[in-house]
Amino acid sequence: MLLCLSPAWLTKVPAPGQLGEAALLVSKAVSFYPGGLTFLDDFVPPRRATYFLVGLGLGPGQGREAAELARNLTCPTGASAELARLLEDRLLMRQLLSQQGCVAVPATLAFTYKPPGLLRGGDSSPGLRLVELSGKEGQETLVKEEIGAFLQSEALGDAVQVAVKLSGWRWRGRQTLCLHPRVELGAVVDTVLVLLEKLEEEESVLVEAMCPPAQLPFSGGPSPSPEMAVRICAVVCRTQGDRPLLSKVVCGVGRGDRPLRHQNSLPRTLEVALAQCGLSEAAQVAAVRERVKEAAEAALAAVLALEAGLSAEQRGGRRACTDCLGVDFALTVSGRALTPVALELNCNLCLEACGTLEGLWAAPRLGLAAEEAAAAPLVETMLRRSARYLMEGKQLLVIGAGGVSKKFVWEAARDYGLKLHLVESDPNHFASQLVQTFIHFDVTEHRRDEENARLLAELVRVRGLQLDGCFSYWDDCLVLTALLCQELGLPCSPPAAMCLAKQKSRTQLHLSCRHGPPWPAPSLHAVACCPLESEADVERAVHQVPLPGVMKLEFGAGAVGVRLVEDVSQCHEHFSRIAHDLQGEADHPGIGLGWGNAMLLMEFVEGTEHDVDLVVFGGRLLAAFVSDNGPTRLPGFTETAACMPTGLTPEQEAQMVQAAFRCCLGCGLLNGVFNVELKLTGAGPRLIEINPRMGGFYLRDWILELYGVDLLLAAAMVACGLRPALPTHPHARGHLVGIMCLASQHLQALSSTASRETLQALHDQGLLRLNLLEEALVPGEYEEPYCSVACAGSSPAEARLRLLGLCQGLGIDGPNYPVAHFLSHFK
Repeated sequence: MLLCLSPAWLTKVPAPGQLGEAALLVSKAVSFYPGGLTFLDDFVPPRRATYFLVGLGLGPGQGREAAELARNLTCPTGASAELARLLEDRLLMRQLLSQQGCVAVPATLAFTYKPPGLLRGGDSSPGLRLVELSGKEGQETLVKEEIGAFLQSEALGDAVQVAVKLSGWRWRGRQTLCLHPRVELGAVVDTVLVLLEKLEEEESVLVEAMCPPAQLPFSGGPSPSPEMAVRICAVVCRTQGDRPLLSKVVCGVGRGDRPLRHQNSLPRTLEVALAQCGLSEAAQVAAVRERVKEAAEAALAAVLALEAGLSAEQRGGRRACTDCLGVDFALTVSGRALTPVALELNCNLCLEACGTLEGLWAAPRLGLAAEEAAAAPLVETMLRRSARYLMEGKQLLVIGAGGVSKKFVWEAARDYGLKLHLVESDPNHFASQLVQTFIHFDVTEHRRDEENARLLAELVRVRGLQLDGCFSYWDDCLVLTALLCQELGLPCSPPAAMCLAKQKSRTQLHLSCRHGPPWPAPSLHAVACCPLESEADVERAVHQVPLPGVMKLEFGAGAVGVRLVEDVSQCHEHFSRIAHDLQGEADHPGIGLGWGNAMLLMEFVEGTEHDVDLVVFGGRLLAAFVSDNGPTRLPGFTETAACMPTGLTPEQEAQMVQAAFRCCLGCGLLNGVFNVELKLTGAGPRLIEINPRMGGFYLRDWILELYGVDLLLAAAMVACGLRPALPTHPHARGHLVGIMCLASQHLQALSSTASRETLQALHDQGLLRLNLLEEALVPGEYEEPYCSVACAGSSPAEARLRLLGLCQGLGIDGPNYPVAHFLSHFK
C-alpha cells in the first residue's frame, strides 16, 4: 500500500484496447513496513496501481488534479469527484434516504433552480418537499407561502428552530448555516430570498428542522445544564457481495442550542458520549447502537443501488464505486424511542473522526488499542477489488470438473473474469460448455499419472495455451495436477508432497517421524496407523494399532467406506466387504479408487472433530478458518452437522491452526489452499487427514459468507504465483449452523416436504443456506450427503434453534436422525 502526497507522483497512460480508459502508474510514493517504518521510494520503472483511493480536496488545486487522476481508470477506484458530488448533495441524499423505511431524515423544504435529473420525478416522504423554481427572482409570494405552510406542518414535530442553508457541491464546507426560531416566518423568508440570488443550476436552498436533542435520561435525576446534544458519526464500508457493514461509531458532544460539527467537538465512543449526556444503561446504549447500525447500513445500500443505475460517465469511470461512507446522525426522540436522524453523507470526515479517536490510543496501553481500526473493512475491500483486478483475464488450467457441488466454480470464474481451460474425463460434462478450452482426457487411472502429466503437457503446448496457472479442487486429480505443474513450470506444491498427503497412512507415518525442529513438532499430532493391502495385513495391523480403530480407504474421499471397528473380527469383516464392493472407479466414481482399494487401520481417538481451512503461500500461513463438526452416526463417519466459526476457546483455536499448519509443512505442502481434518483430544490436536485442496461440501460458501474471503479466488491466485492479501485474524460476521441430509435417512422428506424446489425457495428467501452436494437421490451403503442445510444467527444458539425448528418443520429431524443430538456439540 503506497501513499502519494502529490499528483505529480502519479501518471495516467492510455490503456491498450480500452478506449477512453487509462492505467495509473506510480513513480514516487511513501511505503509502509511493520514496526512503523516508512520510506520515500522512487520506482523505476513506475509501478502499476491495482486500486486507487483518492482524497478529494476542496476547489481548485490538488483536489481537482486528484479528481482528474481518478477518472476513467482501468483499475478499481474507491471514490471519484462525480460520486462525491452526488453524495454531498444534501437534497439528493435526503430524497434517497427518505425512501428507506429505516432511515429517518429531518423535515426539509427545498427550493431548487434547474434541479439535476436524478432529483426529478422521485418519490418524496411527507417530511421532504421539493419546490422547483422557474427563476431566481420574483419568487417572493411562492417562497413565503411554501415556508409558511412548512413551518406549520406536523412534519417538524417538536423542533423549535429551523436551519437555512445552501446545498450543492460548490458550497461544501464554505458556508455557515443560518438558524431561526420556527415562529419567525419573516426572518426565514428573508434569508431564503437572499440565498436564492446565489444559486446556480442544480443547487438548492434548504429549510430544515433542527432536531431537538434527546433529553437524557428519560426518568429520574436532573438534566445536564446546559442541555447537551450528541452528533453521531458512523463509518460503513462496502464488503463482499456489495453488502454494507458498519465499521465504527464515534460521537461529538456539545451544547444543544448550537450546531455540532466534526471540527468543533472532540470525538469519543458512543458509550462515553451517551453517559456524558445522562444515559449509561447498557441495554439502551446497545439499542441506540443497533439503530445506528441499521440506518447507516441502509444508507450505504441506498447509495450503492443508486450507483448501480448510473452510467460509467456519471460515476467517473466504470470501476468507480463508493467503498466507504460516512453518515452523520443527530440523536433525537421519536415517540419515546431514541432515534438517530441522518443529517448528511460524506466521503472522508467520519473516517477522519474515527482516526482521531483511534489516535488517542496510539501510545502502548491496554483497552481500545486492541480494537479494530475503522478502516479495516475498507482495507479488506481495497485488497479484494485489487485481487479481482489482478486476476481478470488470467488463463488457468483446471484438472477435473467435479460434480454438482462444484457448480459455483464456473459462476465465480465468470464473475472474476478468469479464463478457464478444463481437462475432464466426461466428454458430456456440463462444464465443457462453460470454459475457453475443453480437453477430453481420461484422468481416472492414477497409476499412470506421471505418463498422463507428460501427455497433457504436450497437449497444452500443441494447443498453444499460454497458461498463468494450473490447479484442481477435486481429490482425484491433485497428484496429476502437481505433476503437470512440474512439467509446465507452473507454481504448485511438489508432487512428492501431494502424494504424501493423498495417501493417508503415509501421511501419518511420515509425520510421526518429524520430531522437529521447529517445535511443536508434527509428530505430536500424528495418530498410530498401519496400511492394509491384503487380508493378511489385518492380523499384523491389530497388533500395532490399539482397538477400537478406524478402517478407511487409503485414497478415499467423502468418508465413503470409513468405519469404526472394535475387534479383530470386525476388522476382517469390513476389509472383506470393501474389497468386494469397492474394487475400481466404476463402483463409486470420484473417491480415489483409480489408485486401487487399499485400506488402512488407524487408532480411534476421542474428542471433538474440526476442519481447518488454510491458505499457504511460500510456506507462510496467510489465513486459517476453523469450523466444528457434530458427532457422527457410528459406526460410520459421514458428517452430520457443522458450525462456523468455531466454539473453541481462542487458545484451543490457535492450537488447531498451528497443528494443521505444521502438518502441512511437515508433508512439504508449501503453496495452496488446504483442508485439514483434526480431532481435539485431551492431549491436544490429533490429525485425521490432510486434503491438499480447497475444503469441500459447504466450506467455501460459508467462509465467503462469514469472512468475505473466497478460497476459490485464493487458490487461483496461489496457482498463478500471486500472494493473496488476506486478513490475518479474520472476524466472522455472524454464525452458521448446518445439518447434512442423506438419501438413506431423508428420502421421503427430500421427495416431499423438503424437496429440492422447497429448499431452493427457502434459500432464495434467505431463510436457510442450501448447498446441493449430489444431483440424484440414490440411497446406498456407501452414500455421500445429498445436501447441506444451514441457518444463520447472531449467536450459535440463535442459529442452532432456527435450524432445529426448520428441520422439525421440514421432516429432516426424526428418531433415526436426531438433529438435536447432532447439534449438541455446539452449545
